[in-house]
Amino acid sequence: MQKTMQTSEDLFARARRVIPGGVNSPVRAWSAVGGAPRFVARAQGAHIFDVEGRRYLDYIGSWGPMILGHAEPSVTDAIIAAALDGTSFGAATAGEVEFAERLCARFPSIQRVRLVSSGTEATMSALRLARAATGREAIVKFAGCYHGHSDGLLVRAGSGATTHGVPDSPGVPAALGALTRVARFNDLASVRATCDREVAAIIVEPVAGNMGVVPPGPGFLEGLRQIADETGALLIFDEVMTGLRVGAAGYQSLTSVMPDLTCLAKIVGGGMPLAAYGGRAELMDLISPAGPVYQAGTLSGNPLAVAAGLATLDRLDDGDPYRRLEESGAFLQAGLRQALGARPGCVQRVGSMFTLFFGLSSVTNYDEALECDTERFSRFFAAMIDEGIWIPPSQFEAWFVSLAHTRADLEATVEAVGRALAASD
Repeated sequence: MQKTMQTSEDLFARARRVIPGGVNSPVRAWSAVGGAPRFVARAQGAHIFDVEGRRYLDYIGSWGPMILGHAEPSVTDAIIAAALDGTSFGAATAGEVEFAERLCARFPSIQRVRLVSSGTEATMSALRLARAATGREAIVKFAGCYHGHSDGLLVRAGSGATTHGVPDSPGVPAALGALTRVARFNDLASVRATCDREVAAIIVEPVAGNMGVVPPGPGFLEGLRQIADETGALLIFDEVMTGLRVGAAGYQSLTSVMPDLTCLAKIVGGGMPLAAYGGRAELMDLISPAGPVYQAGTLSGNPLAVAAGLATLDRLDDGDPYRRLEESGAFLQAGLRQALGARPGCVQRVGSMFTLFFGLSSVTNYDEALECDTERFSRFFAAMIDEGIWIPPSQFEAWFVSLAHTRADLEATVEAVGRALAASD
């Protein structure tokens, strides 16, 4: 008897009966763009395939980690080899040491590093460390910057929180929210107004990616470093998205500004659950068991994840991948701008991450991002899916280019964007 194929609609109906909202991460639900989300069956290189067998050129890349493309053989081979020796030990391994050594060698601001399992865990742990190191409780974050879903950071968060209209989540105690002060990205005056000697840390995405891609303006990061130094706060770069994406050592390698602590995830795990936070030795040595600040995780430094991370680093150290990624990003940026024509909108890019904003000539902060034409984006999204192009189901997200995207893929994408724009007029 032939097995009946399940459609995305069928799976979504089943999922909603057993999973809140039918998804395990909110932005997957396509709530902002309408319709049932497509369920994915597999992916290879620059393409992703849904359960109905439709193929799409992928510009989500698992929300950033797949810089090499999907199912990269060197990465999958490393995972398989590691799995044959066991999937988890709850004990130290040689792979953890090598991976930590390579991160420390790669990032000048990192002398010690602790491996964890997610970006949320990395930022949460870095803030705990900052509070312990300074003896202070308040933190400063930026409206529209998303640093994971720990309680103190769900205050004017971007990304899925923006998409779903709940930037301040119920369930967050008011006392914790009161410790989070919110400044305006690219506005140093707002930082000076919120940062004083009660603040333990300023945490920032050096390139905002969760309100869409918004680069730092001239002098902004330098100003944050100065304010942190003047007030005695620590400066934390959340490079979960930009780390290994925009440069071999993240965005900090493209600027003279060195953070006190850096949070990493996504690409460092090669598509597996792996993240890290690190910084100067005297700070990191406060972490247990070297010091009194407790943080632990049974699956931290998981051998499969570390193997994938090491294989990814090997590929990124082979030749000049960032030149190619820059060229691909620049080609798409130029092509999308041309396709926009006289329509109101802009394409903002840093390296191989970019966002097509509708309705605005530029976006420099969260308040401006919220003025985008989200209805136009929803129509454009539907047209792009029909064109076989897999893009984020939210105006407030980054698109990602991988090393698996060919010039023919990029040219086909630009042509599809032109048709999708016309269809959504």
